[in-house]
This record gives sequence, structure tokens and C-alpha cells, in this order.
Amino acid sequence: MAYVKVPKDLSKVKTKVALNLTKRQLIGFSIAGLLGFPVYLLCKNFLSTDISMILMSIVVLPILFATLYEKDNLPFEKHLAYIVRFHKAEKIRVYKIKSIYNTDKKDKIKDKITINKSGLKSNGRRRIE
Repeated sequence: MAYVKVPKDLSKVKTKVALNLTKRQLIGFSIAGLLGFPVYLLCKNFLSTDISMILMSIVVLPILFATLYEKDNLPFEKHLAYIVRFHKAEKIRVYKIKSIYNTDKKDKIKDKITINKSGLKSNGRRRIE
């Protein structure tokens, strides 16, 4: 009798739609084909065949990369969004202390301390962790 190994964590198993491809892969390959084929046909009239194939590859490769790339179970778009959000964020963070015992507004202003990347407070002293 043949045995089939079933993974214990089924969250990593992707459902295949057609031709043993996922829905994301089918959509990505379709978009790449719909863009690449006309580029090849239009360039073939003006350029040689091998140069038009290279041009088609240059157009199609980013789409295929975005379709197939996956890191830490995240697709390319989400990973790129995290990278962009990280680089757009402020480099100086504001450290805010929230105390339930402080009711005075002056104390709340004192609790806000700006800390830069080197770990220095705004007055130039190192912070204690």
C-alpha cells in the first residue's frame, strides 16, 4: 500500500487551481504573456528577432519576479510595502511614558523625551535601559 506524507502545518500548503499552478501564478503569468507577446510582435518589425526577444524578457521579468517571489510567507507587494514604510518612517523616535498616576499637564510634557539613533537623549546624555 502506498503512503502519502501529509504535512502537520497545513497553512503553508497552497491550493492549486489549474496546471498545478496557484491562482496568483496563473494571474501573473497571464499578465506577463499579455504584455510580453505584443512587445515582441511590435519590436520584431523594427529590430532583429534576438533583440526583440531580449526586450520582451526585460518587460516580462519584473512581472514574473513579483509573481514568484515570496519571503517569510509574504508576497512581494506586502514585503515591498513594509520596506517602503520602514524607509519613510521618522528616524528620530519620540519616547512617551504613559503613567496612570500623573495628572499634572506639566509632568506629561516632561515625560516626552526625544531619542535619536545613537541612543542619546535630547540633552546629550546616554539613556539607561
